[in-house]
Amino acid sequence: MIELEGVPELIDPVMICAFEGWNDAGDAASTAVGHLDREWKGEVFASLDAEDYYDFQVNRPTVALDGGVRKITWPTTRLSVVRADTGEKSRDLVLVRGIEPSMRWRSFCNEILGYAHELGVEMVVILGALLGDTPHTRPVPVSGVTSDPDLARSLDLEETRYEGPTGIVGILQEACTHAGVPAVSLWAAVPHYVSQPPNPKATLALLNRLEDLIGVRIPLGELTEDSRAWQLGVDQLAAEDSEVAEYVQSLEEARDTAELPEASGEAIAREFERYLRRRDGQPGPGGHATESGGLADGREGGTAGPAPGPGTPYLRDPASGHGRPRKPSPRDEVAKDDAEGTGGEGDDAEEPDGTRGTEGRDAPHDDADGTDDAHGTDGTDRDGDGDSDSDSDGDGDGGSGSGR
Repeated sequence: MIELEGVPELIDPVMICAFEGWNDAGDAASTAVGHLDREWKGEVFASLDAEDYYDFQVNRPTVALDGGVRKITWPTTRLSVVRADTGEKSRDLVLVRGIEPSMRWRSFCNEILGYAHELGVEMVVILGALLGDTPHTRPVPVSGVTSDPDLARSLDLEETRYEGPTGIVGILQEACTHAGVPAVSLWAAVPHYVSQPPNPKATLALLNRLEDLIGVRIPLGELTEDSRAWQLGVDQLAAEDSEVAEYVQSLEEARDTAELPEASGEAIAREFERYLRRRDGQPGPGGHATESGGLADGREGGTAGPAPGPGTPYLRDPASGHGRPRKPSPRDEVAKDDAEGTGGEGDDAEEPDGTRGTEGRDAPHDDADGTDDAHGTDGTDRDGDGDSDSDSDGDGDGGSGSGR
């Protein structure tokens, strides 16, 4: 049983996760969660035991001097909570930020889900970034995927079809699915030819998509200016090398050709509506905002597809395999009272059993031969053979998989 002290009752909590390593090209995902933590002044309330999940020869601790005293910082995963207050409504975000674990991934995910259960988390959003054949001069593609068909329909997401090697993002999403927790992964595609961190443009794209998904306006701070400066710097570097400039131009042409059918009046109207929503502080395409901050048409506390109720299996015990119910929230009591007042049963809709779906997600860019273009963080050893799997020959292959 996880004991939480000093954590207040949370309002419509959503858990946002990001992990450094294979699933974090250009550090875009972990930087996005770090940005949320700084802007809303997050308070760390828990951290996972580093001894249980990390190989310290792979992720080494660091030593620093603090007032003349040597201090060791161990690699770990920390949880903090922030209140996203936009003036009109508030909701709490549980931020999970750390390094992809070296071992015991199932226990790692079960511990994360234990905190989600105790805090009454309604949905888990996992951020990731991959390397792809995308030009830096175009908007960063961000794909939203889920293993839950109902959630895919209600929030206008893709239902994952990816098969292949996966990272902790794919494992955690499937753990959420099997535990009956609504889970979404957002993936930003980072140009493979400029993969070194930071990549503020990809971070900004992830935050914009996250803003639409959870219906909360996110203060961007200096990210917009940093994104412009980053693109200008890459433009200058590309202009100095004719081969790179020619390659970027070929990527631009391929991207523009692929997106040409989408440049319809309907697509333009959708983008304009999205712009107006963000300007007016309205939520994204998942539904209209409710008084409690949820989305009325989604699984995020709405009426059409409610979150798991108090009687629905939420977290599976790794020893017995049995589920245990989600911790009741104040909203459950309100819904119960409303149902009793109208003569209804007040029962939540039955959750799916979570057995469907495959690991990871679809890659946003496929080669002509159908192979996966997505890559993990540049320079990491994914197959355990001791060699770097980065794209050293510049052909854009970039490794064996996407890390999803």
